[in-house]
Amino acid sequence: MMKFRSFLALGLGKSVQILTQKLNLGGGTNLPGTLARLVDPNLLSTLTATLPQGVILLTGTNGKTTTTRMLANLLRSNGSQVLHNQAGANLITGLTATILAASPFFGPLHAEIGLFETDEAALPQAILETKPRLVVIHNLFRDQLDRYGEVDTLAKHWKKALMLLPATSHVILNADDPAVAYLGEGLTAQVTYYGVDDSRHATNSTDHIADSQFCRCCGQHYTYSLTFYSHIGHYHCPNCGHSRPTPQVKLTRLDLRGTASSQLLITYPEGTLEIELPLPGLYNAVNALAAATVGFVLGAKPALIQEILAAFKAAFGRIERIQTPEGQPILIALIKNPVGASETIRMLTSGITEKQQKIALLLIINDKIADGTDVSWLWDAAFEPLTAYLAEVIVSGTRAEDMAVRLKYAGVASEQIKVEPKIAKAVAKALKMTPAGETLAILPTYTAMLELRAELAERGWVQPFWEDGL
Repeated sequence: MMKFRSFLALGLGKSVQILTQKLNLGGGTNLPGTLARLVDPNLLSTLTATLPQGVILLTGTNGKTTTTRMLANLLRSNGSQVLHNQAGANLITGLTATILAASPFFGPLHAEIGLFETDEAALPQAILETKPRLVVIHNLFRDQLDRYGEVDTLAKHWKKALMLLPATSHVILNADDPAVAYLGEGLTAQVTYYGVDDSRHATNSTDHIADSQFCRCCGQHYTYSLTFYSHIGHYHCPNCGHSRPTPQVKLTRLDLRGTASSQLLITYPEGTLEIELPLPGLYNAVNALAAATVGFVLGAKPALIQEILAAFKAAFGRIERIQTPEGQPILIALIKNPVGASETIRMLTSGITEKQQKIALLLIINDKIADGTDVSWLWDAAFEPLTAYLAEVIVSGTRAEDMAVRLKYAGVASEQIKVEPKIAKAVAKALKMTPAGETLAILPTYTAMLELRAELAERGWVQPFWEDGL
């Protein structure tokens, strides 16, 4: 029986949610949760405790939204009624607002299992309040230093929270990230690792944006036999012997097909699984690997995992493809930190064909709270590979001038860089400069992506983000 306080909080939250959407004030993805928690701070715990199949939490610096959406599709196809914060509101208030939307005033939740993409800083509290059956941690990179602080502190908070999980819980970790893999040591909960074994995609250099280069046990510098990007790879400590754990689920072979798709061969304890993934890039292949690992742990049939991933459509702004009414293709790829930006650029430049040769590009950089107000990360991202492929580039957003300076130092000629702070005007100019039939690539930060999609929704080219996938 729900306590009176919880009932009041539920009523307030649902009323605000309905009113917000009716008045076109947004999707009601955070404010209802904020207000409801003022009345009952334990509301999330109370409501998630009624989910018969429990809660799955997924976090990481990059890939949260894409991987969680893959899992949502898999769970639904496997017969579960899923509660999922698909609009991307991943703070505790967003998780609370998500479960409010599925909660009737009377009777059980309209869901069996909760699947929550979770903000990195919010993970410890989310674990405490939802008591998850399964936690997935993807990676840990430097991101929004004004919010999160340095990565070792964040990892310590994660470790402390994970230590509280019982033996009935399961933790799934990326073996290729030293900071993440180390979290599995000494846990009471069950632990499963996934990782990449295809050495063809290694760069064999630990670059300057690597954040976890030192042994988690003794502090000595790791030695890498393979480096895929940043500090992600195969590592061991020459001093104490600490090394990458052997993953139970492996990406044995990966064939990348430019900006179009990729072919994956995944090896797991019971066999192999080949997947044609309609997403480009190594990092999206790792997203699919993580999703497949969760599927295996939950007992999903391999054929179903293969089918769901092969039919996957990316979330809004994450390798999202749209077309203008005139048939002009647009590719939107979110960038928000050095590693994500560098890998997106790697994907764009590797997809260049002899016919295309040049990239039509619009970069939109904001410095609002959700982006991180410190944009010094632009200097750590590898924009240099773009230089040879740009005829002209447009920069926009609140930090358009900063992006222009960064491109100049990357080797792009000043006359090739056009600054247009207003996003609507920037889109119009970028489309005008894009040759007929070629794809315009738009790389925005988070709030810039929301503003961009609001502009495109107003033109009728996309749905509002809170309706995406409904």
